[in-house]
Amino acid sequence: MYIPKLDFSLMLESLPFILQGLKYTLGISVVTFLLGNILGIFLTVLAMLPSRILRGVIAFYLSFLRGVPALVLLFLLYFGLPYQLPALSAAIICFTLTSSAFIGEIYRGAINGVDRGQWDAAYALGLNFPQTVRLIILPQALRLSVPALGNVAMDLVKGTSLAAMITIPDIFQKAKIVGGRTFDYMSMYVLVALVYWGLCIAIGWLQKHLEIYLNRQMGLIAQK
Repeated sequence: MYIPKLDFSLMLESLPFILQGLKYTLGISVVTFLLGNILGIFLTVLAMLPSRILRGVIAFYLSFLRGVPALVLLFLLYFGLPYQLPALSAAIICFTLTSSAFIGEIYRGAINGVDRGQWDAAYALGLNFPQTVRLIILPQALRLSVPALGNVAMDLVKGTSLAAMITIPDIFQKAKIVGGRTFDYMSMYVLVALVYWGLCIAIGWLQKHLEIYLNRQMGLIAQK
């Protein structure tokens, strides 16, 4: 019976090669997270406008993209279109769309969590709807959204491993290459799992410190 074993020397030797794919893993994650936030905020604000048709379209968009697996959407964009997109473009579009749906829901919930009195006070000061949203509501909603946005960022970093399915040389694809060459997939997959874990720990650290910073800016905790 085959008993898998970890080859620590192979893992150590292969680490520099696998980390070469980090620029794709982090690059796709950062770009799609930023674009997903922009699109998510835009959709959330549009859904607040008094138009049933617009709200219905946005509700369909959010429901569809939250319900379709990212791998299916990725394959549709890369293999299913009449014109084949470059692999990197397909990955960025896919993860931007999927993340924007979840981020849009996060911001919607956060905005609903802002006290209604903030709206009334802003209007009493003469601010219009765009100014109220931009200057008063969104900054408070962002603070409330940080924990959930941190989870989305972690999911994006892990989800980019799907890009290996369309030949993008990220860290998972690099691990597959070494595993195929050495026939030791066990060691490579454990190694790449540790790399992803380390990235998520770093995101958690950034999330924690961003929460502290925003709470201080809002005067919720004392300045040091």
